[in-house]
Amino acid sequence: MNLRITSRHMDLTPALRSYVETRFGRLERYGLKVGSLQVVLGVEKLQHKAEVTGAVSGKRIQAKTSTPEMYATINALVDRVDAQFRKWKEQLVSHKPTKSKRT
Repeated sequence: MNLRITSRHMDLTPALRSYVETRFGRLERYGLKVGSLQVVLGVEKLQHKAEVTGAVSGKRIQAKTSTPEMYATINALVDRVDAQFRKWKEQLVSHKPTKSKRT
């Protein structure tokens, strides 16, 4: 997975960069073809905002979150993207049994 991390109106520290990389690393367990994800971190007034955009197996992924603390914002963002990945993976794997035809 290729992550492009940028920041708006704040300094991107190495600790924050490594935290984002480790949190997004858990998304690899789904085994989807992830091209690249662009993560944008920013601060507006007292709110820490984060958004992610990218493509996974040809489908567009996008999520935005905002909380008073940056690490909580990153956690919420990863949870939202995780839900989208899980939904996409469930659609790919059919759990319905096949119908048997009676002759």
